Amino acid sequence: MVDFRLDERQIAIQEKYRDFTNRWIIPNARKYDLLAEFPWEVVKAAYKEGVMNGPIPKQFGGNGYSLMEGALAAEELGAGCIGIGIGIEANTLALTPLLLAANEEQQKRFYGRINEEQGVAAYALTEPNAGSDVQGIKSTAIRKGDKYIINGHKRFITNAEVSTFLTVFALTDPDRGSRSLSAIVVPTNSPGIEMKPHMLKMGQRASVQNEIIFHDVEVPVSNLLGSEGQGFLIAMKTFDRTRNGVGSLALGAARVAYETARDWASNRIQFGKPIAQQQVIGFMLADMATSIEAARALVWKAAVAFDQGDKKASMYSAMAKLYASDIAMKVANDAVQIMAGDGYSQDYLVEKVMRDVKLNQIYEGTNQVQRLVISKSIMR
Repeated sequence: MVDFRLDERQIAIQEKYRDFTNRWIIPNARKYDLLAEFPWEVVKAAYKEGVMNGPIPKQFGGNGYSLMEGALAAEELGAGCIGIGIGIEANTLALTPLLLAANEEQQKRFYGRINEEQGVAAYALTEPNAGSDVQGIKSTAIRKGDKYIINGHKRFITNAEVSTFLTVFALTDPDRGSRSLSAIVVPTNSPGIEMKPHMLKMGQRASVQNEIIFHDVEVPVSNLLGSEGQGFLIAMKTFDRTRNGVGSLALGAARVAYETARDWASNRIQFGKPIAQQQVIGFMLADMATSIEAARALVWKAAVAFDQGDKKASMYSAMAKLYASDIAMKVANDAVQIMAGDGYSQDYLVEKVMRDVKLNQIYEGTNQVQRLVISKSIMR
């Protein structure tokens, strides 16, 4: 029997994150959007209230959430501010390779440090000429004795400048190309790391992204996750777990844009009645509400498929990220259109939502790449 009702634990998680969002994220969303700064006060509060690192096992300082539980949490964060929400979610992205490939000593060491500092980590995969094409990575980590010497250039790395450490993907044997791609934990304060100022962006301005250049950066061999050459598999398995969260964040933002436009249209009188009662507006709201429900169903399906070990979970994850972020962009655009000048102004958050959700169509694999992943899956 298929049942879409949430159980008591799931409802409690949803309410916990909604309460946190109402008290911490919504009141600070506009401030950090205007400042374009990392929201440390919100992150510290998230640690204090047990909102950080939800999917990470409890023994390592997380909540041990399933992907379904994580989806519920991420939707509420997205309803407050995707920029702040992705700062929290990107920490999970950077820590997931530890969950997948680190040995017990590494997990205790790195999770322990993040929890002790109440800090964040960064996932250093993307390069100037290797975005969605992970096989195009050129950064190297050459072993010399008991150390790796890292050289290369990373770009668009979320949380980089505020991170405690970076999960870096680099080639340990350039002659073997992507078959030698490996994942290595690199402390951000390591000598030889050149951190460029964070980029200025259209949206998600509370989230910071940086370019990083590695100049003969030395790290111990004991920081290698798994074995040399396992980097591509680790990266793909990480995305299988986290892409659904990108869709969930977008879903939350779409929900807020729709609700704001609906309430505004119910009170805006034109031609003698609320514009929500004008068929053209009423039908727009109907389509928005329908698409949000459809996106939520797909996000939940993808999450449950992963939790149940479904072989199609990777495909569903790509579908959820693709559909939810595309729908969020359309809903936000329609919300601005319905609210006209008010929607375009900073008096309402729908203009911010519209700027924010665009990036969900781009990071963790563009939606064009998600379509490629899906098409390959369905043709197998």
